[in-house]
Amino acid sequence: MINLLPPENQKEIIQEQNWKMIIILGTLVLIFFICFSLIIFSVKIFVSGKVETQKLLLAEKEKELQASQIKSLESDIEGFNEIIFKLEVFYKNQFKITESLGKISTVFPSETYLNNLSINLQSNRDGVKQAICNISGFSSSRENLLKLKENMEKEESFKDIYFPPANWMKATSVNFTASFKFE
Repeated sequence: MINLLPPENQKEIIQEQNWKMIIILGTLVLIFFICFSLIIFSVKIFVSGKVETQKLLLAEKEKELQASQIKSLESDIEGFNEIIFKLEVFYKNQFKITESLGKISTVFPSETYLNNLSINLQSNRDGVKQAICNISGFSSSRENLLKLKENMEKEESFKDIYFPPANWMKATSVNFTASFKFE
């Protein structure tokens, strides 16, 4: 085909063809970018959905792990509480020897001395520990020994106080024995 148009018109036609080509290519590039952005957007939505799902699964696993750890801690605490309770019961049932020795030492009047002390621990019917004490000692006079007996009877911790009759035979330099229960 022979083009008989003047060169100015030919240039215009070529320019129009170039513009049409640029518009077509621009439209194709624009369509490509729109499709690419839509694909990227859909991938983003898909990935964010997967991430949210994984976050929910992770949160559930953490709750399960924490629940199992809490259960483990609760069982440990229950075990420790049981041990503490047993220790408390054990110590409550123990006879406090220092308190009993302190009370025994306070009832002795002057010029009355303790030579021997024997303590036997037993449980009474209620399961309470009590001590059966046997003492022997020296008193300068029968009055001091009587004062010792009165002091022991005033003390509420001493029960079943017994002084054998032989203790009362001498008026001075009395070697005595006695027995009592201590609670």
